Amino acid sequence: MFRKVVLDNGIRIVTERMPHVKSVSIGLWVNVGSRDEEEDEHGMSHFLEHMFFKGTRKRSAKEIALEIDAIGGELNAFTSHETTTFYAKVLDEHIVQAIDLLSDNFHNSQFNAGEIEKEQQVVIQEIKMVEDDPEDLVHDLYTKEAWRGNPLGRPILGTVKTVSGITRKKILNFLKRTYDPKEMVISVAGHFEDGILIDSLNQAFGKYEAHEIDRHARIPPQFTPHLQIKRRKLEQVHLCLGTQGLPQGHADRFALSIINAVLGGSVSSHLFQEIREQRGLAYSIYSHLSSYEDGGLFMIYAGTSAENTSKVISLIIRELKRAKDKGMDRFELEKAKNHIKGSLLLSVESTGSRMSKLAKEEIYLGRHLPLKEIVREIDQVTVEQVKGLSQTLLNAQGFSLTALGKVGPSDIPKTLVV
Repeated sequence: MFRKVVLDNGIRIVTERMPHVKSVSIGLWVNVGSRDEEEDEHGMSHFLEHMFFKGTRKRSAKEIALEIDAIGGELNAFTSHETTTFYAKVLDEHIVQAIDLLSDNFHNSQFNAGEIEKEQQVVIQEIKMVEDDPEDLVHDLYTKEAWRGNPLGRPILGTVKTVSGITRKKILNFLKRTYDPKEMVISVAGHFEDGILIDSLNQAFGKYEAHEIDRHARIPPQFTPHLQIKRRKLEQVHLCLGTQGLPQGHADRFALSIINAVLGGSVSSHLFQEIREQRGLAYSIYSHLSSYEDGGLFMIYAGTSAENTSKVISLIIRELKRAKDKGMDRFELEKAKNHIKGSLLLSVESTGSRMSKLAKEEIYLGRHLPLKEIVREIDQVTVEQVKGLSQTLLNAQGFSLTALGKVGPSDIPKTLVV
């Protein structure tokens, strides 16, 4: 059963009981991410994700790790372009202890200068790890160019230069400027007692007040068509080809999910079957969606050999053109609907996935979407709606491409406009 409570300071608590499980997932979601950083703060949200676990007035970093391990739980965090999330997953009997750990980390982290210096080196290694992973890197390069000049296009991790410049003073200033209880959601899913949970969360977070908030308005991203070639000595050429997508909450978001599933979002998709199964031109080929408050991207990734680069790009464009011109028949539509519904219903058997669903709905939509409502909306998508959306998005401003590897202009087909 879903429940929403708003604390006196504005923090929203959204919960859903899952009586058939023994675990509970608790997430503290802050509606602040990498797009909310100033130029010299680039990477700050992600760095904070690390620093909130590096010691408080009550516990050292090691004691935090030992305490969560001792109860067989998980305590971690993740950062996106728009949110920073701190979460715990534990057995139901340890829920109060998990809340205490999250609260202590959030309220009492010391941000010790020595810990900052050590963690800078850790994050710099994380940045270098992404640079050594061409699949991750080509996505970062594509997004930065597609949303050129917009903070939403910047890599979440920051750069070696900006991370090296983080100080305790900068951390405290960033928190003071951006963290606001009215922009925080605590999401809980699993097995718990309502009264104990709400009382514990109110005691832990109810007194938190923000001061001197100065969050700048988010600038909607404008899609920039581009052709970007980055030469590097790699065994494969890594391709990211795409166009603009839809923001979170858009009325056509389920229709776009269906287009994505049919084109490259599953092992029976057109791109996977044509490029991998039928022709053997790639091991990894898929499409995916990125959706944010005020914008989105639809992207296709492929890794192939240098000599097959032009052929793979041409085949991708051919499939996109076919989707735009012909749409899909009712059989293919129903198959995609069933795939999406099945994936959704399987995912929410996890308390962590259910917790994330609750939080994102509250942040982006301001309300809870029961599973029955989501399934109904998916079922209501029509062939005509899918074709109309395909003609709009797959023809909007042309397609953009980032290619990474042993590739040059001669390997790219003359036109990327479908």
